[in-house]
Amino acid sequence: MILSDETLWLLEWVAAALGVINIALLIFRSQWNFAFAIASVAIYIFIFFEKRLYAESGLQVFFVLANVWGWVLWRRAAKAGGSDDQVPVRWLDWPSRVVWLVATAAISLNLGWMMHRYTNAAMPFADSAIAGASVAAQILLGYRRIENWVIWIAVDVAAVLLYINRGLYPTAGLYGGMLVMSLFGLKEWVEAQRRQTRAATAFA
Repeated sequence: MILSDETLWLLEWVAAALGVINIALLIFRSQWNFAFAIASVAIYIFIFFEKRLYAESGLQVFFVLANVWGWVLWRRAAKAGGSDDQVPVRWLDWPSRVVWLVATAAISLNLGWMMHRYTNAAMPFADSAIAGASVAAQILLGYRRIENWVIWIAVDVAAVLLYINRGLYPTAGLYGGMLVMSLFGLKEWVEAQRRQTRAATAFA
């Protein structure tokens, strides 16, 4: 182990605290949420690697890039004088859901097999399933599809159990908080989609 247990424990608390700040800022649509998100996930790269959760560690690299990309978009919108109007959201159709489900499952299973076969990953299939589903949820979030919240809820539940198993208790607590927020997010987006439908019907 490169990092001592004490250092790893401290870093985990720092990363979890940064994650909480990120979520709080995101609720209020502050573009500075991205700075805290990038710092948090960057620390988690090392934490998960030390815990032999390699897919989770690699996933954090994706999240660093995704947050940099998101920050660039938000800064451009701010400079252009963008409004705070909420973006429209909608559901996927059933054929698209099937495609996303099959693709996510295939990627997760193949990644899990590779981790099991070629690394000393602690829980390769659980680790890879969380990683694959998280990438799918992040992409669907970018497309403003309501299903992203459904996936995040499943990811958060699985992540809490995984991190408790690996002794990452602050991180498990963070994901427990994210689970609650995902439930609220799903509720809000479903209601927003219903309002959009009613408004479209009214103007039809």
